[in-house]
Amino acid sequence: MGASGKPAMAGEPEACRTVRFSDVGWTDITSTTAIASRVLQGLGYTPKTTVLSISVTYASMKNKDIDVYLGDWQPSMVNERKPYLNDKSIVVSGANLPVGAKYTLAVPQYTYDKGLKDFADIAKFRDSLQEKIYGIEPGDTGNNLIHGLIDGDKHGLKGFQLVESSEQGMLAQVQGAVARGEDIVFLGWAPHPMNVNFKLQYLTGGDDTFGPNFGSAVVYTDIRAGWDGECPNAARFIGNLKFDVDLENQVMNTILTEGKEGAAVAAEYLKANPGVLDAWLDGVTTFDGQPGLPAVKKSLGL
Repeated sequence: MGASGKPAMAGEPEACRTVRFSDVGWTDITSTTAIASRVLQGLGYTPKTTVLSISVTYASMKNKDIDVYLGDWQPSMVNERKPYLNDKSIVVSGANLPVGAKYTLAVPQYTYDKGLKDFADIAKFRDSLQEKIYGIEPGDTGNNLIHGLIDGDKHGLKGFQLVESSEQGMLAQVQGAVARGEDIVFLGWAPHPMNVNFKLQYLTGGDDTFGPNFGSAVVYTDIRAGWDGECPNAARFIGNLKFDVDLENQVMNTILTEGKEGAAVAAEYLKANPGVLDAWLDGVTTFDGQPGLPAVKKSLGL
């Protein structure tokens, strides 16, 4: 017992000090991972983020090289996640973005106004689209879904080419097309600043591929099996994390438009919005067992 009569709090084992995240290169995951990492730093942990593809992320969690992944978009990633849930090498710790997310094909407003409003309309614009659909990095779930549409000649898309690059590469293509007033079809999603920076519309008709309601999605947090038992305090914090679309849009926009590093933007956001810490740090201590909320606020200069 301590002098107050309360049991002295024990800290986490030294092996838990480093919390290893995967970031698949999407700005929303870069943002949420940066925010989580900044809070963990304030708690005395040493977060480490590695940029990996989705498939390597899950393989690394199975191999116990990655602890946490904040970017499990469902239902679009159901096939990527399924084998690792089946063999119990990963655990879904909860939804970190419960509402407001979506993921499907999009077009500029002016292309939509011309009549490209549905997946079935894409083939009608074959010439002005130059038979191209723009995706993000190779191996991405959305890209795989588009490959399936093309290979299966769904909606008359046989002969189309999926242009794969990266989130930033795709957005550069969209920006150039919009500047020239050219038609373009691309992977769109929310939360993302593209919804503010471009006048865009999401296409109907993709329910069978991307899911209903314009690919309405929930983003989950996955952890490697056993980590929550080994490092219960860090895992409690990760499980407490809940974001919303406005928060993510704000942080993502600053990263993309101002070119700032995720860590700096995360610290700025937390200083300006310290109220989010109350729920996130409920029942969470520092690495060495002290109260978590005041330690994080102190680390932020609050």
